[in-house]
Amino acid sequence: MSQGCSKEPDDQNCQDRHEEDNPKSSPFDFVMKQFQGKKCAPEKSKEKPSAIKQFFKGFDFGKSEGKDRREIEETEINNAEADDQSEKQDLSVEDGLSHLPSEAESPSGEQRFNQFMEKLGKKPNSKNLDLNNCALSAADITELASLLPFLPELEEISLSWNGCVGGTLKALTVHLHHVNLLKVLRLNNCRLTAEDVISLGEAFEIVSQLEELDLSWNSNIGGKLSLLTKKLQEGCKLKCLKITDCSLTAKDGESLAEILNVIPNLEVLDVSINKNIGCSMKVIAQDLKNVPGLKELNLHMCGLKQDSLQGLDTALQHLAELRKLDISCNREIGGGFKTSTAHLASLKNLEVLDLHQCCITEEDMTVLSQVIPLLSSLQELNLSSNKNVGLSSDPLLGRLRFLPKLRSVTISNCGLGEESLSSLAEAALHLPELEILDLSWNKCVGGNLKLLLGALKLATEIQVLRLSSCNLVAEDLALLTSLRQDGHLARLQKLDLSYNNNISDEGWAVFCQGLGAFKELSELDVSLRPSSCRDCGLWFRELLAALTQLPALAELGMQRWALSESQRKQMEGFNQDNRRNIRFDC
Repeated sequence: MSQGCSKEPDDQNCQDRHEEDNPKSSPFDFVMKQFQGKKCAPEKSKEKPSAIKQFFKGFDFGKSEGKDRREIEETEINNAEADDQSEKQDLSVEDGLSHLPSEAESPSGEQRFNQFMEKLGKKPNSKNLDLNNCALSAADITELASLLPFLPELEEISLSWNGCVGGTLKALTVHLHHVNLLKVLRLNNCRLTAEDVISLGEAFEIVSQLEELDLSWNSNIGGKLSLLTKKLQEGCKLKCLKITDCSLTAKDGESLAEILNVIPNLEVLDVSINKNIGCSMKVIAQDLKNVPGLKELNLHMCGLKQDSLQGLDTALQHLAELRKLDISCNREIGGGFKTSTAHLASLKNLEVLDLHQCCITEEDMTVLSQVIPLLSSLQELNLSSNKNVGLSSDPLLGRLRFLPKLRSVTISNCGLGEESLSSLAEAALHLPELEILDLSWNKCVGGNLKLLLGALKLATEIQVLRLSSCNLVAEDLALLTSLRQDGHLARLQKLDLSYNNNISDEGWAVFCQGLGAFKELSELDVSLRPSSCRDCGLWFRELLAALTQLPALAELGMQRWALSESQRKQMEGFNQDNRRNIRFDC
């Protein structure tokens, strides 16, 4: 039998299949089937006898059969052990799976980010994280930091106007290495501390792609700017740096000058409303030559003086790409233009020049009248609140005709006279792209608006007309409505007629009757002067009727007009009755 063992599995398996189909098989045959079908299984180590071994003790199969019996016993033992081990493993796997958190219990990084943004009422955006003015808490900043690893494509972070960011910035900056594509970081008005400035400086080594940094309105930066600037490395890609109203000191100005050497790609520099930085303006101006690609320079309210202006003018020769220059609200530079405009005329790409409230003198105007008309790319000019300009502005206003690209002319509160207005009116005939004209606080306009009739007819692009406190009379308002009825001022969106107390009720009535023709008008201001109060006459009814014809109107200023009880109710019910949402400023 031992020699036939190798053949028995095949022969016996066939026999087994027949016997399983035979209902007459005896119990002994069944046992023999189990024995014969498994006796050739691979041998394994001996274990404790199973129940099948006890069963076969009652049979004597001879020597060879004893050998086979031992093989069967061992096979059964091994099979039983294997089944038992498999069962244990199955139970172990099932038990382990039962303790694994489900997808709902452990949301993905993307889901967590979406939930975080939804909590703050913001739409998730994996490239632009805009959380401005969201009343963020310190806990929110910590949670945000934990989400940065799931935002590898993030390019912009804006946390401005969240006071609680101050003192917690390090929790965020230590994770910035997860967003190494970051290009924009805005932290306006976040109450940053000295520790935050240090953390931010350390982060510069991580966010090598950063192009825009805005730290405006963080007063604690003052005196500590070096903690940030000393971390900037040569070849920094920064293109835009804004540090408005940060209480910068003269020492900070020197620190700023030093970093101009390592940020050659700088295009925008805004250090406005830092009154003490003017003392170091000479040093800053000397290093502006290191940023030849500068396009915007904002020195509004920086405490500049005449010597500062001289240093700046010298620097302008290196800034051929400059597009915007704002040196407004620096009163002490008045009188300095006569010796500090040699290089201003070389700015052939300059588009915006803001000189408002600089105490410009008549001598300054004489020089500026020669220089400004040479700025062939100029689009916006602001000379407002230079009260000493007066009649000396005549040459300049007349020469604006040489600036055909002008879109905005703002000369409010300049003490202009009739001749000035005539010069402007004549020049405006050659300004086809004019969109904004502000003549507010020039009393000569009242009764003389007709001088601008020709210009206003040709100003097909004009969208903003400001005539506040111009001593306007009824005839001036009638002129405006007649212009519109004749097809002019079709694109006018904002009209400021405030503080013109001399207009009669009849004048307002005529104006309101023609007001409905200004279909594009979105803002209208007819408020009275702060020191006055006047009953709103019968023209109020004409006004409400006109409003129904102005689909774009969103704001109406009527301060210090005293409305009767019935008029007030009509105004309060206007929006509901007409399905509108006009903001009445009364």
